Amino acid sequence: MVERTSRRMRRLLVLGLVAALALTGCGGGSVAETTAGTTTSPKDSNFVYVSNLDVITDWDPATSYSNEVIAMQNIYDSLTVYNPVTKRAGARLATRWTSSSDGKTWTFTLRDGVTFHSGRPLDATAVKASIERTKRLAGPAAYIWDCVENITVKDPLTVEFTLKYPAPLDLIASADYSAYIYDTAAAGSGDLTKWFQQGKDAGSGPYSVAAWKKGQSSELTLRAYDGYWGGWDGAHYKNVEFRVTPNLNAAWQQLLRGEVSYVQRLNPALYRKADMTAGVRTLQVPSFQNMLVLFNSESGPLKDIRLRRAMQKAIDYDGLIKALKGAGAKANGLVPEGLLGHSSKIAPQQDIPGATTLLQQAGYGPGGKQLELTLTYAEGDDDEQVLVDQLTQTLSQLNVKVNALAMQWNAQWDQGKSKDPTKRQDIFVMYWWPDYADAYSWFLNVFHSGDPVSFNLTYMKSKALDGQIDKLPSLVATDRSAAEKAYLNLQRTLIDENAVVAVPWVSNYQRAYLGNVQGYTDNPAYPNVVFVHDLIPGG
Repeated sequence: MVERTSRRMRRLLVLGLVAALALTGCGGGSVAETTAGTTTSPKDSNFVYVSNLDVITDWDPATSYSNEVIAMQNIYDSLTVYNPVTKRAGARLATRWTSSSDGKTWTFTLRDGVTFHSGRPLDATAVKASIERTKRLAGPAAYIWDCVENITVKDPLTVEFTLKYPAPLDLIASADYSAYIYDTAAAGSGDLTKWFQQGKDAGSGPYSVAAWKKGQSSELTLRAYDGYWGGWDGAHYKNVEFRVTPNLNAAWQQLLRGEVSYVQRLNPALYRKADMTAGVRTLQVPSFQNMLVLFNSESGPLKDIRLRRAMQKAIDYDGLIKALKGAGAKANGLVPEGLLGHSSKIAPQQDIPGATTLLQQAGYGPGGKQLELTLTYAEGDDDEQVLVDQLTQTLSQLNVKVNALAMQWNAQWDQGKSKDPTKRQDIFVMYWWPDYADAYSWFLNVFHSGDPVSFNLTYMKSKALDGQIDKLPSLVATDRSAAEKAYLNLQRTLIDENAVVAVPWVSNYQRAYLGNVQGYTDNPAYPNVVFVHDLIPGG
């Protein structure tokens, strides 16, 4: 991967996606209107999605890496889409694909007759131009294409990828970010990047941008694109509205009044209420998103591995799951269930006597010096607050004082990336989920060495570990059994041998939506995305 850390400028607001109570929309704004190829439809075909955070942070599909995924996946298509049932890539813009025996040549056959919202054809030349621009701009998630050495147009509906090393390109092409195929000629002779940021789109998906009102509660409206390759036969939602409602109680009341169709997240109390409310459907599903507690292994007290191990043992893993009341499931290692590399063999347990012994060996704990640690976490995140409260209370009984700082994401991340090691926190709490349905994202982004610091907030530096991480894509493509072992060994290295991380839980998504919304399912590879074209509006 070229310039690893610069490409990992991660999601800014999205890492606080469930911390939204503290993050409200900014002022000002502009409106972008798109009329070509849209359809006006009656009010009863409106689907209204309520988010806790501002929806759009970046309109460019090449560099987008934030909250806008919930809209982008309805505006843009990728070559493939992840199927959570088969746990493999399925057809989207590509109808079929083949790979060479060495996993270094991939050939995709495109769907015939697809057009962009501009009316221009989506063919092999357009696919090549789109991916090459994404690679050239080197945005946050563009690393997914690092394996690609060359793209060749074989004919209008056939595109061939030659890779530098074997990689699961069918899975990579289904990524939630940077896999979008878009019309690179949409701006004509103008600057495409500036054109996008006006709130314009160049997609081929079922919906196009009708209006964008930055900073307003009704932030974004999409309208049906008549020429969508998936068609509009039968009942479909023709309009999609994205609203921003930071307060969960307010969002719940909007749902009760029938003003909105879908609430992205409720707290456990509201979810239980929704589950007993007539006319409201609920869905609780496991996700690929987990909670990470990252320990500073480079500077400060936790440079001592005995103290890092003591922190791991102090966490009340079972107690947290009970306190989360359905919002989380106990984690087994770094890799959530449903992804290659998940193992039930890595099951953390609280061990207070063990934590006490380790603290005392390092000169701290009961009867020793008081250990002081700084911890940063997302302001306004109820679930993270539960973790911080429990851990702080437990450690106080072990003569450990935790200075816990609730921070907005930008401030928390800036402190973690500080060039001055003395200004960094001892413990960094954050969520993570993969860019495509593979565990590689955790190891590359969070634990690979990097300078400057990005998301490798354990500050671990190991050439041997980096080498193992770099081999993962090739192993996934050529030898899944070996990849499975590699993922397991890496988790043991990070959690057991080096004790740089604890993983208390995997998030369960708790959704609520109107009873007349039919056909909704949740795909964990696309966090918080509702594929609205797949829904059927009821009476």
